[in-house]
Amino acid sequence: MLNVPSSPSLGFLGIAALAMLGALLLGTAFTQNKPPAPDSASGKSGKVLGLAFDTVQVSNLKKSIDFYQSLGFTLKSETNPPWTSDEAANRLYRTPGAAFRTVTLTIPKASGQAFTLYLQEFKNAERSGRIDFPARDPSSPHIGLLEPEADALWAKLKAAGMLRALSWDEKLVRMPGQASGGIAYVRDPDGFNIEIVGINMPSAGAGSPVKPADATLHHLGLAVLNSDKSKAFYGGLLGAQFPKEMPEWLSGDMYDAAVGGHGYVIRLINGTYPEAVTPQTPSRFELCEYKNPTRTNIPDYRYCDVAVNCVGFQVEGIDALYSRLKESGVKTWSEGGIVRLKDGARALIVKDPDVGAFVELFEK
Repeated sequence: MLNVPSSPSLGFLGIAALAMLGALLLGTAFTQNKPPAPDSASGKSGKVLGLAFDTVQVSNLKKSIDFYQSLGFTLKSETNPPWTSDEAANRLYRTPGAAFRTVTLTIPKASGQAFTLYLQEFKNAERSGRIDFPARDPSSPHIGLLEPEADALWAKLKAAGMLRALSWDEKLVRMPGQASGGIAYVRDPDGFNIEIVGINMPSAGAGSPVKPADATLHHLGLAVLNSDKSKAFYGGLLGAQFPKEMPEWLSGDMYDAAVGGHGYVIRLINGTYPEAVTPQTPSRFELCEYKNPTRTNIPDYRYCDVAVNCVGFQVEGIDALYSRLKESGVKTWSEGGIVRLKDGARALIVKDPDVGAFVELFEK
């Protein structure tokens, strides 16, 4: 969720400050993680090179493709791909005997690079769902999109019967000083959460492929139980840079309205990873922690369950990194650990120690 001051006196100066959000985040003081020691066999220390993709499990590819294209994603593969049964991939996903099919979509980042979203559908697999699992519940992930034309998007989704919002009265929640735009969570056809951030950011400059009206990726987010535990995993082990000082707790009608609740107290911890394609450019990764209400129950879920996601990181020295993860007690999801895939890449999926979110690590 976008962290903004809630004072009614913010006015248009506040909107200008919001427009500078990206630059301000880059100027924040971040914790520095100690470089890992090299693996004696490979000579590689084992580190995350960058945030590469997100995978979301769906129940109906066509419906999901239509929804994500409405948000500004571009389809990069065929609409109706064939079903595939791949023994190596099934070990990675822990879906023995299953068939699956995947489509690729992209959306620009502020840097102009494309972010990849995979939509995946399974059959012949034991599969339940986290359908309509709200963004405010622990272990719930979300994708944050910057939508400069948020009101037009809202009207389009509503007219197409696609609008399913968490916010009060299913409306965009205006931020202080805004006459248009706002923030709110919408859900895809299976209930995966998308945060709409309806503000206008500064132009990326001449020659940028990103136009002022384009939707862009703003961040990936995850609702956590224990921010210290999550930071130790995503930061200490996987290399995210988090602020040295913990942010303040936030509350009030604007935040309650956005998440569709009452009396919530929220802390938003904004970290960054390098982009896998352009490591000098940061990608935002947000931990959302709730002090009130206190919720600790997280139902078990599988990789292939509907509306489950998996964030993918490209790494260097996967053996050394996996060894450190195991030593730290991180649970492996993939059968047998590291799996060599058909394209030659080596990959594994682990579960984060706080809320059990799926994380894929791969080395080309």
